[in-house]
Amino acid sequence: MIRFFSTTAILIAISSAAIAQVDTTHEGADTVLPERPYSPYANRTFPARPLWGETHLHTGLSLDAGAFGNILGPDEAWRFAKGEQVISSTGQPVKLGRPLDWMVLTDHTDLMGFAPDLQAGNPNILASEKGREWYAGYSAGGEAAGQSAFDLITNFAQMTLPEEFVTGYGPGGDPFAFTWEKIVQAAERHNDPGEFSAFIGFEWTSVPKGMNLHRNVMLRDGAMRALQVVPPTTQPPLGSTDPKVLYEWLEMYQEKTGGRAVAFAHNGNLSNGWMFPTETTYHGGPVDQAYVEARARWEPHYETTQIKGDGEAHPALSPDDPFADYENWDVGNLDITELKTEEMLGGEYAREALKRGLALEAKFGTNPYKFGMGGATDSHTSLATAEEDNFFGKSVSVEPSPTRISHPFIANEMGRIEGYELVASGYTAVWANENTRESIFDAFKRKETYATTGPRIGLRFFGGWEFDENDLLTRSPAVAGYSKGVPMGGDLTPRVGDSVPSFMIFALKDPIGANLDRVQVVKGWLDADGGLHEKVFDVAWTGEREPGDDGKLPEVGNTVDLETASWSNSIGASELATVWSDPDFDPAERAFYYVRVLEIPTPRWVVYDKVRYGIELPEEAQLIHQERAYSSPIWYTPEG
Repeated sequence: MIRFFSTTAILIAISSAAIAQVDTTHEGADTVLPERPYSPYANRTFPARPLWGETHLHTGLSLDAGAFGNILGPDEAWRFAKGEQVISSTGQPVKLGRPLDWMVLTDHTDLMGFAPDLQAGNPNILASEKGREWYAGYSAGGEAAGQSAFDLITNFAQMTLPEEFVTGYGPGGDPFAFTWEKIVQAAERHNDPGEFSAFIGFEWTSVPKGMNLHRNVMLRDGAMRALQVVPPTTQPPLGSTDPKVLYEWLEMYQEKTGGRAVAFAHNGNLSNGWMFPTETTYHGGPVDQAYVEARARWEPHYETTQIKGDGEAHPALSPDDPFADYENWDVGNLDITELKTEEMLGGEYAREALKRGLALEAKFGTNPYKFGMGGATDSHTSLATAEEDNFFGKSVSVEPSPTRISHPFIANEMGRIEGYELVASGYTAVWANENTRESIFDAFKRKETYATTGPRIGLRFFGGWEFDENDLLTRSPAVAGYSKGVPMGGDLTPRVGDSVPSFMIFALKDPIGANLDRVQVVKGWLDADGGLHEKVFDVAWTGEREPGDDGKLPEVGNTVDLETASWSNSIGASELATVWSDPDFDPAERAFYYVRVLEIPTPRWVVYDKVRYGIELPEEAQLIHQERAYSSPIWYTPEG
């Protein structure tokens, strides 16, 4: 059933915390609040509100960020995330519209300590021909710095870095050790349990021959454990690009320190098909029992959307989904040294990976692609800006300026990514009991997270066997959700009788953002013959629209004013809620379900540049989009 709530004053005032309000009169309340106190908030044992954060940010300590011209270190990045105003590397004052609740700072591990020495023009850098080239580009700034930085990235990807840089700035060297300590101690200074959680982390930057196999690592622990180890690298002879080596490091970390760590991949769209293999990995090892078990253990999360393209779906893989064509980067691999072919796409996108995971689970008994959804920026400016009207770009070379749209972000003789194709995305929302490293980390492990492309959309998603309309009327979805089912990231409990899965969904607009257009459920399943399928269901929407003969729901409309970079919330709704049951359920078929929430159309960041700088935009530039949220899935596995 669809339930639509109009934009009355009381609903506009509802916050994302309010959708989790407790109703102690609900028949399932005993299982959640065993003592039934008068206060509906006392003894509450489930998460009350989403905590908003960033899982992927680089400071000037990262080799490429520093080459681009980033001079801001970890302290500036942490201060900015917590809501303070800072001065960007291009001298501009910048501040978030709203502070974040937590962040993982993920500077690259390879060549730790190299970037500050490059910026200083240290003699050991200038002794190398490549070092002199990169220093000249950095000193020139702007587009020249961008070109120089991409030359560094290409040499990194093709493993042609000068060996003296790899060994001199690698594990065992002073610059590496001192930089890791600086990163760890900065996170300790800014960690404020209950107010802001600063996670120690890093990026393991595997990119063999330009195929993006990057993973970010997030530690649950503080300096006492983090400083017992040094992070792994990928450049030979000191490191390896094989993810199995990263899994071994994670195992070592936990055994040696008693701490806990997870890894998560990103930008499968730049891996040219290697991010989600089914038969053979890039490094030649088989996708076997050991592989699926290791990946399932260490990678419970996937970065689905970010600056370098949205990775949920692709129109070539999902031709019946009119919203699959969203911010796709599909030119080639990371450094555009190999162009994309259509057969590569299946190994790159989250929805397809979730489907492939069902097949691998049927084969091995373990699903390596059973991940929660998240979003991040991957900004290399030290600034976690995912707001369209406050977008400071991927790198210093494309921080706000009248010319940042007019030159390509990356280009060579094989292809190019234009400046206007950068994506102001995204953030991760976590349903955690408290704002601490431990509670947020544990939410990642149980996959109770969701991604947005930037807006702070409130989203609750529960699956069970007996949700009904009365659960919506309580206005307290958390009580019914946790007592009668499982939250996003969970597995449906064993089937009861002849019942079919039912899902309770609440979506609330960003309080200062755009209204909502619709809520969709994306289902994927494995049939008896081993075939993989998907279907997108519109389950709640606004207005008087009805699906057409083709089953498609008409568009919501468009109120965007391109001359003022604004829109009107005269269409859409502040809130959508529904209980939906799967009409095509087959109890013999493995399946997953996740929610996609769409906002009404709004301006992309390039339109704000047009208005503020008075510039003309290229005809090819996309000006309007529909921002969105992706929940973590809920899985169904047949008994036996």
